[in-house]
Amino acid sequence: MTPSPEDALLRAPRPAAAPPQAREQADPSERSQPIPLLVAAITLAMVLGGAAYILLSEPFGAPGLGDRRTIADLRPAAGAAAGSADGKQVFAGNCASCHQATGKGLPGVFPPLAGSEWVTGDERVLANILLHGVDGELTVAGTTYKGSMPSFKQLGDAELAAVASYIRAEWGNTAGAIKPEAIAAERKAASRDAPFKGGAELKALTSGS
Repeated sequence: MTPSPEDALLRAPRPAAAPPQAREQADPSERSQPIPLLVAAITLAMVLGGAAYILLSEPFGAPGLGDRRTIADLRPAAGAAAGSADGKQVFAGNCASCHQATGKGLPGVFPPLAGSEWVTGDERVLANILLHGVDGELTVAGTTYKGSMPSFKQLGDAELAAVASYIRAEWGNTAGAIKPEAIAAERKAASRDAPFKGGAELKALTSGS
């Protein structure tokens, strides 16, 4: 009997399976192929260098950076009553960026507080400047400035009195201190919700108009 073509195809020898493809490199073995000594030495040097940098570097960075205030600047003034506000600290946090730590301001931009008639004059005027701000032309020590000072009524009466007393006695100013009660009285008496429109409105506080 003659086998059919299908039987002949089934009985034909099959080609041998291809051998598995060899890897380009064998998996590393710690015992037979350890890490190269050069790599280990570089890694160890980097770790030791980083540890030495942390141990030998300054803990708080360069002291000349930041706003240059020291621990002594941030402490309450000597002799201040417990719980009272520190005028110097309030000034540094709210006023120094414009009027500068020297109280001289910036020429043509921010008026000085040193020698300012608005600072050393009537305490009611200064209290209202702090409480409500000023917007418009203001002449200080013979120079006219046109700008805007924000209100600081969000600060407490003790804080405003402290900073007012501080600037009235700093940078050669010799005016007397202002009590928190004076700030509280002006806060209660005023009904305005907008800054003063320049020096004219401020002068009206003492003229009775």
